[in-house]
Amino acid sequence: MKKGIHPEDYQPVVIKDSNSGYAFLTRATGKTDETIEWEDGNVYPLLTVHISSASHPFYTGEEKIMDVEGRVDRFKARTAAAKDRRDKIANKAKKSAAKKAKKPQTAATKLGEKPAGKPKSSSAKS
Repeated sequence: MKKGIHPEDYQPVVIKDSNSGYAFLTRATGKTDETIEWEDGNVYPLLTVHISSASHPFYTGEEKIMDVEGRVDRFKARTAAAKDRRDKIANKAKKSAAKKAKKPQTAATKLGEKPAGKPKSSSAKS
């Protein structure tokens, strides 16, 4: 093994899972400004983690969504906005179709004839 590549400044540290509240005392090299009074009455540095074996689905056997940074909420908001856009487009198409169906028809158009109007000018080709 190479010498001098591993840290040597291990210290007792309390690691706490922010989701489950589970905490344990171990040795680590992590630096933090937070401290906590442990069960033995001593004060130790506190490292907070988002997930540990106490809250990880692999170890707990239950699946739950842990959304620390709001990713799930943003995803749900995007999908809701997309659904609203689709609904608006569908409603607009329905209104347009209803408007066309509601348009009054003359007797000539009902029979499939072209409505009478100004005759189109046609240019004579020679």
